[in-house]
Amino acid sequence: MGLTYKFVELSIVTDETIEETVNEWVGQGWHFDGIRFVVSDASKRPQMAFVSFTREVSENVENEPGRSSTG
Repeated sequence: MGLTYKFVELSIVTDETIEETVNEWVGQGWHFDGIRFVVSDASKRPQMAFVSFTREVSENVENEPGRSSTG
């Protein structure tokens, strides 16, 4: 078993968009890993955020969408 990562970029950062994103991906079997905010010197409010998720993957990932054994 290996660990795979998923990163989701949020260009609109509100409690609602964060909540929707986490609930959507956790509902698909991903585990919430963390969130990173991008801020500017001019404002304390985040301009964007990156939400990260992980999940265990079997050695044979050929059946996953977007994955192939040919690379």
